[in-house]
Amino acid sequence: MADRRLRIFHAVAKQGSFTRAAESLFMSQPAVTFQIRQLEERYQIRLFERGHGHISLTAAGKVVMDFAERIIGLSDEMETRLAEMTDEMRGYLQIGASTVVAEALMPSILGEFNALFPQARLRLVVANSESIESRVAAHTLDIGLIDGQVGEPSGLDAEFCGEDELVVICAPDYPLAKSRSLTAKQLRDYEYIAREPGSGTRRSIDEYFSSAGVSPDQLKRQMELGNLESLKGVVATGLGYAITSARCIEQEVQLGRLVGIPLKPGLTRRLSVILPKDRFRSRLVSTFAEFVKQKIRGMTS
Repeated sequence: MADRRLRIFHAVAKQGSFTRAAESLFMSQPAVTFQIRQLEERYQIRLFERGHGHISLTAAGKVVMDFAERIIGLSDEMETRLAEMTDEMRGYLQIGASTVVAEALMPSILGEFNALFPQARLRLVVANSESIESRVAAHTLDIGLIDGQVGEPSGLDAEFCGEDELVVICAPDYPLAKSRSLTAKQLRDYEYIAREPGSGTRRSIDEYFSSAGVSPDQLKRQMELGNLESLKGVVATGLGYAITSARCIEQEVQLGRLVGIPLKPGLTRRLSVILPKDRFRSRLVSTFAEFVKQKIRGMTS
């Protein structure tokens, strides 16, 4: 029930950008700008300082932000409490998942949860880990599932719920394909297809190379891709190697399109459930969080 313009203002303030707020709200940037302008005209005061490619809250904007967080929180809590008086698990749940988690784990999790609670309406947003963290912190997503460490500062509660192994992938006729295992130093001399900055997979891989004494800048990076399917498709052409979740290439390996090669030493990364700190959590959110943690632990143990 909170005023939509207030929610849009809150998203812009949290994201520190009209563009990122528009993306998180699934709106166009002009529509977000128009709503903020209307809010400023209503109170006859400027809420944001704009200039040189960045925005910041004015003194008035900081006052509005303080009230917006309380109003939105109370509004959401009221609606949830009223819905729960029916004693049914119903309502809308906005879920965010990183690309790898969405592909490897979420289909069965969402299907099983929906079978248990058919009155719940689930919506899955797929993006890289950095984007999911940002949207959960801005309260445009109720819960997130990401790979890798949560960035700082986060404003998020993160709970580890499993591990995922990363392996080198390449085409069957690529020079690395017959290797039994590969080290970071061996990979330095081959063409590398990377995930985009902001990806949890990218962060884990960069840290792995750095810890092995190989700067990520030394890699022969051919291109960066933000889509897992595109990454696998490019690698299958023989252009280079990539590093991704072993779970996400099972079908391609069975079909003979890709080869998976373990790293030496092995590389695993954390899978985490993230929720915004200091925010009321509905029974639906809490139930889904516990359900997904148990399922991921079972699937990755």
